[in-house]
Amino acid sequence: LLCLTLAFVAPALAHDPLKITPLAERTVDALPPGNLYWRIENFAEVPAAQAAAGPLALVAQSAGKVWLFTLVPAAGTTGAGTKVADVGPIPRVDAPRYLLRINEASGAPGSVTPVHTHPGSEAFYVLRGVQSIRGPGDTLRVAAGSAEAGRGAGVPMEVSSAGPEDLLALVMFVVDATRPFSSPAKMP
Repeated sequence: LLCLTLAFVAPALAHDPLKITPLAERTVDALPPGNLYWRIENFAEVPAAQAAAGPLALVAQSAGKVWLFTLVPAAGTTGAGTKVADVGPIPRVDAPRYLLRINEASGAPGSVTPVHTHPGSEAFYVLRGVQSIRGPGDTLRVAAGSAEAGRGAGVPMEVSSAGPEDLLALVMFVVDATRPFSSPAKMP
């Protein structure tokens, strides 16, 4: 009877993994001083976004749109795109080199990542669904059309699709480029 019960209950408890797709990245030697924000803008075409991109910017395509993500010391716009959001301030990390990366996170309700850490900070902009970021002591929930700065370096987290519809989110990273991008972890 126990084996029969486990055969039916175990699949119901299992969740599909959240799909993580890297969209753009670059390494840089230095960050601006002070507070840091991710400025998110939309452009009609990739060449226009690339023309507006500076040394701390990444161009990506997702959800049928062209996105420009720029790491800046203060909120604002390039003046060339349509402003979507400013996210921050984000937790700083000190490193000899920095990796700036944009990932796309997608998945059905209940899909989840393993518990992990990053050697830097991440921020989230949700296009569809609800993203849940569980950490020690609390859970961030980010709904469609909203942005949120995440936790700092080395903080364990588990990210999931927590709404009634499929999740589609853009995730912005500033991490130590000399360390592994992601490491398995346990929640304290």
